Amino acid sequence: MPEGIELPEAHHAHEDHPLVLPVSITMSILAVLIAGATLLSHRAHTEELLLQSQATDQWAYYQAKNGRYHGMQNTADVIATMIPRDKEKAEAMLKKYEEDIERYDSDKEDISEKAQELERERDLVRRRADRYDGGEAFLEIGLVICSITMLTKRKGFWFAGMLLGAAGVVLAATSLLLH
Repeated sequence: MPEGIELPEAHHAHEDHPLVLPVSITMSILAVLIAGATLLSHRAHTEELLLQSQATDQWAYYQAKNGRYHGMQNTADVIATMIPRDKEKAEAMLKKYEEDIERYDSDKEDISEKAQELERERDLVRRRADRYDGGEAFLEIGLVICSITMLTKRKGFWFAGMLLGAAGVVLAATSLLLH
């Protein structure tokens, strides 16, 4: 007495169908491409976060310089308006503070430019990461569509999956064109 129910499709092994091998190979290739796109996407997002952190540090440095700049400016204003007991010493101090003011003012500009450059670089990396993410999504959808071929034995799904996979590769590759 048989222990299980035999289904009609049990007599037709999957290996007998001509689409099994090419679709399996296509699915394997798509899986490898998905892994690559995922890796590139994760690295790009990590780089984006690091650049954002560096830009934030630069803006904090800018604020510190700006605070010192205004402090020096206020001190110079006080010295310039007070009646000093030792005029030569007061003028020497005033000159020192005015030099510091100029230095802080020029430092702020350099720091601001550096922070803006980091933000531009971060934005570029973000756009690249978005392209990798989109490519990954198309590759994953292509893989799923290809797997439907194994169930339905219809070539249309296989071709649609390959087309979506190719679109994913192209989308991910366009990230290299961004500058």
